[in-house]
Amino acid sequence: MYKIKELNIFEFDEFAEKHPLRSYYQTSLYALFLSEQGYEYELLGLIDENKNIKAASLIAIKKVSFLCKIAYAPRGFLIDYYDKDLLKEFCNLIIKRYYKKNIAYIKINPEIATGNIDIKSKNIKSNKNKQIEKTLEEIGFIKKNEEKPFSNIISQYNAILLLKESTKAKYKKPTRNKINKSKYNGLYLEDKTREDIKILFPFVKNKYNKKINEYNNLYNCFSKNNSIDILLVKVNFEESLINERKKYDKELIKNQKLVNKLMINNTENNLKNKLNSDIALNQIKENIAYYTQCLSKQNETYIAGAITIKYQDRIYIVCSGYDKKYKNLCPNYFLYYEMIKKYQKEYNFIDLNGIDGSLQDDSKYKGLNDFILGFNPKTFEYIGEYDLIINEGLYQYINSKKKWFNNHFF
Repeated sequence: MYKIKELNIFEFDEFAEKHPLRSYYQTSLYALFLSEQGYEYELLGLIDENKNIKAASLIAIKKVSFLCKIAYAPRGFLIDYYDKDLLKEFCNLIIKRYYKKNIAYIKINPEIATGNIDIKSKNIKSNKNKQIEKTLEEIGFIKKNEEKPFSNIISQYNAILLLKESTKAKYKKPTRNKINKSKYNGLYLEDKTREDIKILFPFVKNKYNKKINEYNNLYNCFSKNNSIDILLVKVNFEESLINERKKYDKELIKNQKLVNKLMINNTENNLKNKLNSDIALNQIKENIAYYTQCLSKQNETYIAGAITIKYQDRIYIVCSGYDKKYKNLCPNYFLYYEMIKKYQKEYNFIDLNGIDGSLQDDSKYKGLNDFILGFNPKTFEYIGEYDLIINEGLYQYINSKKKWFNNHFF
């Protein structure tokens, strides 16, 4: 015989930290963050007759009209989804609990990988977790398919990098080249504080459609146990200019040798090498002019940044972005490469976040896909979003009015 119980912070976090589906989304700190965003929340546990916790979940609740509320379990319940009877019992008790509170439905999006994405063939190889979809539907969940890329709260297709196995040699050639280029651009990665979110914010403002107070609230919550980092990339134009002049001198010597070689042996290969060197010299000249212009305005500035959350053995990139004016410096490649190096000694995984799972060349997200996949991560299809209907009438009302969550989730 099971019952639902509201857990205290310590009970919930202790259970969550040991669960196979643990994530920072299912923590008391994330619950605190959601409360700052206008959500009510409960930390629920499924208790057996011996008072053991068999399942648990953070449930965020939002009032969407005078008539009703909706609920969300970020990254799904912490439960054994293969135990159909246990899952069904938990859901029945939740329905009974929330029907009285005029909650229309509860949304879940468990981090359960149902397939591996083959980047070359663009096919998805399903695994045994696929059968959980049938279990959820039999219990009464309704699947909400990702109608277009990134239309779900959390993308259904994701990239995870194994930090211990990550080396630059394993990255795709274009990615390696841009990382190498960025290393000569006078870039540095710096750890910053809450006060520096205002520097980061312009880089991510249009990308994530969040307000700066949301990032401040997130930092305030997760800094309580030092599990959040603010990272900024700074460029020193004086150093950039010095490095570029060194490159020019080196390439000029190479170019002169190629001229002499071509005069002695006028082959097609020697001519090709000379032309490539000419192109390189012209590009370096343009870079020198660019850095000189930048240096005339300021010696250094911040051009990229990210917020990361550290939980258990995993790093989550909450947001990242860069100043498009400095795209030629490859700050995004430098940022990710330096983050990987920063965390790989102490952590096992870094979440590179969502991709367009279609992998189509004409996708408007092709640039994003190429960037993330260039680091050679593991790519997965997750089970997606499911709605558990609490009140059918209210559920239909919300669908007809197109009521939805506010955009307050990370």
